[in-house]
Amino acid sequence: MIGLIFGETNFPKEILKQIKKLKKNYTIIDLTKNKNFKSDKKSHAVSIGQIGKILNILKDQKSKKVIFAGKVKKPIFSKLKLDIKGIYYIPRIIKASKIGDAAILKEVINIFKKEKINTLNSLSFTPELSLKKGNHTKIRPNNKDKKDIKKAISFLSKINSHNFSQGVVVRNDKVLIVEGIRGTQQMLNEIKKKQQFLSGVLVKLPKKKQDLRIDLPAVGLKTLYQCKKAGLKGIVLKNKQNICLNKKLLIQSANKNKMFIVVK
Repeated sequence: MIGLIFGETNFPKEILKQIKKLKKNYTIIDLTKNKNFKSDKKSHAVSIGQIGKILNILKDQKSKKVIFAGKVKKPIFSKLKLDIKGIYYIPRIIKASKIGDAAILKEVINIFKKEKINTLNSLSFTPELSLKKGNHTKIRPNNKDKKDIKKAISFLSKINSHNFSQGVVVRNDKVLIVEGIRGTQQMLNEIKKKQQFLSGVLVKLPKKKQDLRIDLPAVGLKTLYQCKKAGLKGIVLKNKQNICLNKKLLIQSANKNKMFIVVK
């Protein structure tokens, strides 16, 4: 029995689709705001503060392995419904929330480990959603683009290991903007297109010391469209350490817009 701890985004839906296709036994812990999985009979709508209830559901279903997928946004802690274990563990979750949304899930993983529940990689059943090393588009980076990519990778490798940034935008060998706590979409919205031709690159890599079982950098059609709107020429990811939704459409759209997608 696989326990599926689901938050927001479309990634959990892709995992559930594959789990059903493989005819795996599962139970869902639905942490989404609008209870996105309420139509599934195996789904349990739970608050992140109800740690005891979550553990009881998993143990009742004999789920010794779980997968985390989707984002769990920082809750309003004063409004959380807490059970006994929630009261015990909530100080750790509040402390983690100050680092970022992903840190909340990481702390829950640590709690699960203490309760003898193991966490699998979020891509365990959907490896096809991760792009492998190589150039995936007709357009390839030119020498100027390669210089921007090198600058971006170097920058991300040097920032503090506790920094929550997964993404950075570089244009003309200059760091334009770094991903903040509000994520990639907000970062891209702040970039102004300054020329008619596409130039510059978005590089998204896992954070230092990041638990690669969760919170892998993700891209989709919306990311690509925002990159185009910002006047960027391409997107760079890390080999097998990324989540790529709508892969086929994403690559087709990149080709159509004369942009590149490269995996290092």
